[in-house]
Amino acid sequence: IYSLDFSQDPFGVLLRRRATGTVLLNTTVAPLIFADQFLQISTSLPSRFLYGLGEHRSTFLHSLDWNTLTLWARDVSPTESFNLYGAHPFYLLMEEGGDAHGVFLLNSNAMEVALQPAPGLTWRTIGGVLDFYIFLGPDPNMVIQQYQQVIGFPAMPPLWALGFHLCRWGYGSSNETWQTVRAMRNYQIPQDAQWNDIDYMDGYRDFTFDPQKFASLPSLVADLHKHGQRYVMILDPGISSTNPHGSYWPFDEGLRRGLFLNTTQGQPLIGQVWPGFTAFADFSNPDTHQWWLENLQRFHAHVPFDGLWIDMNEPSNFMDGSEDGCPPGELDSPPYTPAVLGDSLSAKTVCASAKQEASVHYNLHNLYGLMEAKATARSGGNAPLLSPAPPSPARAGTRGTGWVTTGASGRTCTTPSQVCGLLSFSLFGIPLVGADICGFSGSTSEELCTRWMQLGAFYPFARNHNTQNEKAQDPTVFSPAARTAMKDVLLTRYSLLPFLYTLFHRAHLQGDTVARPLFFEFPRDVTTLGLDRQFLWGRSLLVTPVLEPGVDSVTGYVPRGVWYDFYTGSSVNSSGEMLKMSAPLEHLNLHVREGSILPTQKPGTTSEVTRGNPLRIIVALSSSATAWGDLFWDDGESLDTFERGSYSYLVF
Repeated sequence: IYSLDFSQDPFGVLLRRRATGTVLLNTTVAPLIFADQFLQISTSLPSRFLYGLGEHRSTFLHSLDWNTLTLWARDVSPTESFNLYGAHPFYLLMEEGGDAHGVFLLNSNAMEVALQPAPGLTWRTIGGVLDFYIFLGPDPNMVIQQYQQVIGFPAMPPLWALGFHLCRWGYGSSNETWQTVRAMRNYQIPQDAQWNDIDYMDGYRDFTFDPQKFASLPSLVADLHKHGQRYVMILDPGISSTNPHGSYWPFDEGLRRGLFLNTTQGQPLIGQVWPGFTAFADFSNPDTHQWWLENLQRFHAHVPFDGLWIDMNEPSNFMDGSEDGCPPGELDSPPYTPAVLGDSLSAKTVCASAKQEASVHYNLHNLYGLMEAKATARSGGNAPLLSPAPPSPARAGTRGTGWVTTGASGRTCTTPSQVCGLLSFSLFGIPLVGADICGFSGSTSEELCTRWMQLGAFYPFARNHNTQNEKAQDPTVFSPAARTAMKDVLLTRYSLLPFLYTLFHRAHLQGDTVARPLFFEFPRDVTTLGLDRQFLWGRSLLVTPVLEPGVDSVTGYVPRGVWYDFYTGSSVNSSGEMLKMSAPLEHLNLHVREGSILPTQKPGTTSEVTRGNPLRIIVALSSSATAWGDLFWDDGESLDTFERGSYSYLVF
């Protein structure tokens, strides 16, 4: 389906799609530069419709107007045009006529991708080799499936991971956390999981909890379990290094076994994170996985958590490099440094020269979060204490992260639209994704939080999360009208859990997207190529959120065909047009596509209660009176049920 031609002068390759003659790659447009710490290759592009290359705060469709995207994992509040938490060197490009292809550079070094209006693109990396995978689709869905055949399909989340999660930094105590849970139950607002941020820890040290303020944490977790709910807490890779010898097992034992990142002198590299001075676990060392598991088991014996939130794993460091800075040399001061925030590879992370078991940090930095996620997922899979495997949302992801963990929390979009980050992560093979509902930083308003809860109820991963010292923003603190609107949209989500769970099965099995850009279903409709304020669940449910304050209507694009109002069943026969829809504060516009069947269930306040309720199907007939849908059903919790054959799969 393709032809590949080599050119001697000018040197390069030309890749063509045979069916259309479209030139997908032409690297003769600029010289190839291939040095040990500077590799550069350029290509022309067949169109301007390019997506991916995460993680950045921008629009879903990239601007090619001299736009340089840097890939080097960095802990920073999402800021336009800077390198953020993760690295995903993959792009999807839509060609004229609706075909699609993808390009993946399997390279873990610091890099930048320069987009040019020609249209053209330059890859520039400071290590490794140029190892490109080209995915020829020709349909965008197939491109993403092909990409995941290389990087791994996403893990199947347990059903409870698809419920509503509540969190904040700054509950201050387990009793205050518990009060929030009780208030949610009191108002019968659905909630599957309660989370805690770093304030549960004793002195911000991993694998501890505050013996005063969080003394009742084990009781809280027992109470959650009694009510069919789950507990998730945060964990960081920086291990406190300043405790008296013999008083903090994680550090003492990690030091004894030699499991931390080392300086060029062979001593543990000491940086600074929440607990103060810290050493950093070396997850590239298989022995670290066993130590990590033992730490988790020891903590689980006191606090039987259900999932882990692994954070700060860029890895984040409050110092640049280490307490002693970084040594001179070509790793910490390479001949060329990509356009990273802070102008140095060690800015707010560890020295690039740090030694790890597998290589130097210079080569492993962008893989750190992935390696921690692998260690964490293995703990869930191997340990009777931690089985079924806890979902472990990882912040600093890279390609393949979806394969070992179940989530990522994206705060990477232009306000007020939080949809583009969602869609980008779908391209990267990480379907369980969602932003912090109602926003992490700053204070929310009742109107904003209501609209965001409506949008967030359709994030594949739905978690309301808040920073410390800001007013509470969980559903229970608002007026009865707002609270009811939030409760209603969560009940709508819970009614759709059988449909959503089935979409995740399809993602796990073959790499289908869950939250899906409109152009994936309508690739020949050019209007859909720039849309990032609406999205689909699978192929059949269209979500049109309100993203502006002070309005009671929303204008959204309705692709060609018959669409049914989810609530009333009334139909819209669209020729492919922008439609103004009524959107009072209590209403989220949802439309079901003709020809689809959605399995639903009477919603309860937890996924466990919902599971026991009657099932229903919604049939949306096509104009030719046909419809199709499917349902994947297992126990909602055990590992590898599909692989073991412990499931039912129904086609309607």
